[in-house]
Amino acid sequence: MTPARVWHAITLVVAVAALVLQTLLVLDGGRVLDETEVPPLATRMLRLFSYFTIQSNIAVAIAAAVLSANPAASGRGFRVLRLDAVIGITVTGLVAWFLLRPSMSLTGADALADTLLHIVVPALAFVGWLLFGPRPRIRLSTIGLALIWPVLWLGCTLAMGEINGWYPYPFIDVGELGYPQTLINAAGVTALFLALFALAALIDRKLPAAPRGAPRLARG
Repeated sequence: MTPARVWHAITLVVAVAALVLQTLLVLDGGRVLDETEVPPLATRMLRLFSYFTIQSNIAVAIAAAVLSANPAASGRGFRVLRLDAVIGITVTGLVAWFLLRPSMSLTGADALADTLLHIVVPALAFVGWLLFGPRPRIRLSTIGLALIWPVLWLGCTLAMGEINGWYPYPFIDVGELGYPQTLINAAGVTALFLALFALAALIDRKLPAAPRGAPRLARG
């Protein structure tokens, strides 16, 4: 196997292991970030997959599965998925480190799952993208399509919170913060997304085509 395939395969295995571990913990009664109650199983599972962390790890796993088979994979849909996976998991890591980790106290398997989901997978995905691409792959239209997921996630999260009063992260908890502060926080995260998309596009243009030895595919 080429180094690119090995890296993507490792990323896939770690991401899947992290997702499976966190799912098992929730099935066993884990509350993830909710420290006040253990809701019914169906509610716990719905909430689990409502977390941006879980969705971004799933995106990384899917992209890594494709790239472990073909490190030079392309296509409009895959380019959007790959960009969403890399930027989404990077935001996951940054937000968890600076906004969530200071208020969390986890031990044992919970701490392991948290570390894998928020630190190890983001590092593997981001470093793997820098080293192996594939690139060039990012156009303005790619960024436009990639923005749909985080914006839709935020809209659905706020809408569902209005219905059931539950928000996956404290920095968008309207019940605790009110809409003005929540929207300011959401705008800050959106600005982070836009900055990272712009940085990714710059890197995509400046760095050599990757993986090394792969044909330089058309950007269209």
